Amino acid sequence: MTDTLTPTPVLPPLQIGRHTIASPVVLAPMAGITNRAFRRLCRRYGDEGSAAGGASGATSLYVSEMITSRALVERNAMTMRLIEHDPDESPRSIQLYSVDPETTGRAAHLLASENRCDHIDLNFGCPVPKVTRKGGGSALPWKTDLFRGVVSAAVRAAAPYDIPVTVKMRRGIDEDHLTFLEAGRIAEGEGAAAVALHARTAAQAYSGHAQWNAIAQLKQAVTSIPVLGNGDIWSAEDALRMVRETGCDGVVVGRGCLGRPWLFTDLAAAFAGGSTRVQPTMREVADTLRLHTVYLAEFFESEDKACRDIRKHIAWYFKGFRVGSELRAGLGLVKSLASLDDLIGSLDLDQPWPGEAAEGPRGRAGSERHVVLPEGWLDSRTVDDDTRRDVAAAEAWSSGG
Repeated sequence: MTDTLTPTPVLPPLQIGRHTIASPVVLAPMAGITNRAFRRLCRRYGDEGSAAGGASGATSLYVSEMITSRALVERNAMTMRLIEHDPDESPRSIQLYSVDPETTGRAAHLLASENRCDHIDLNFGCPVPKVTRKGGGSALPWKTDLFRGVVSAAVRAAAPYDIPVTVKMRRGIDEDHLTFLEAGRIAEGEGAAAVALHARTAAQAYSGHAQWNAIAQLKQAVTSIPVLGNGDIWSAEDALRMVRETGCDGVVVGRGCLGRPWLFTDLAAAFAGGSTRVQPTMREVADTLRLHTVYLAEFFESEDKACRDIRKHIAWYFKGFRVGSELRAGLGLVKSLASLDDLIGSLDLDQPWPGEAAEGPRGRAGSERHVVLPEGWLDSRTVDDDTRRDVAAAEAWSSGG
């Protein structure tokens, strides 16, 4: 009798505070994307990894889209919807955005004391102008005292409830104003349970290439908590290569899973040492698109809103498949599940997985740009009283995309 060889896991489970993440993969928060419907879809397809003999991708960490602390404290109706989780979602993970330590602490306390989550991630990576012009997102770590205050406030509020707080950030504002090494050490010192680095600057946005060597540098600088890598992971092979090249403890996947919720199956199998990869037919992709729409209708409590929201996903789902321009246009204007079914029925559903044409980058990359910042933001690494008041007053009151 020949013994069956058991695959050797590439990484051990990821430990985030009290939570053990069997598949060391995190779904990156994406505004307007990672709502409860999309997270459910990813967990559903991630679970197929267990059928391949590897860890289940359903045990990855799936983070909500960005929630602004002020909107949460004020119990904005949409924000309260965005923090809802499915009953079987565990750990329940929420990403908070804030530019004010006091508001951060109040928001974290609300989440913890009302048992609304099991993990809080802090957003210091968003590069969009409406965020950076207020000193938020990837602009904030430049002000080291403000950064320390926001992280500390969240950790202190969540600690009595044993809820870990993690930090997601970028390399810095631009190549002349890098912040990631100092920010990583501060986060570690203030009690963060892990740090994740999108290895681009705010100026890069999503253009060019992620500088994975920065993840390796952060791993050397931050030694007592996990360091996660993010940027340009389009396939399970990319994730494995990032781990080999940087020594990171896990990966964060964003745009790579757009239109490909089964990527979490691939990742689970890959990190468990397996070679199974999902290559769905057009029929399977179309079924997934429809299921996504059904989940969105439940989330929004509106079929009309669901159909309008799914439109932005259609090009991602059908990347590489033969879909005529008229059909694509019709799908982009879909108004009901019935019309979606009609359009799907007119597709060539027997098409096999198109291979390389369906792989690689997805989502808009754009080009490098000037980062919009508050006046005088780069003059000092600390905030004076006037700047602190201005930043606190700029706390955003709405969440999501």
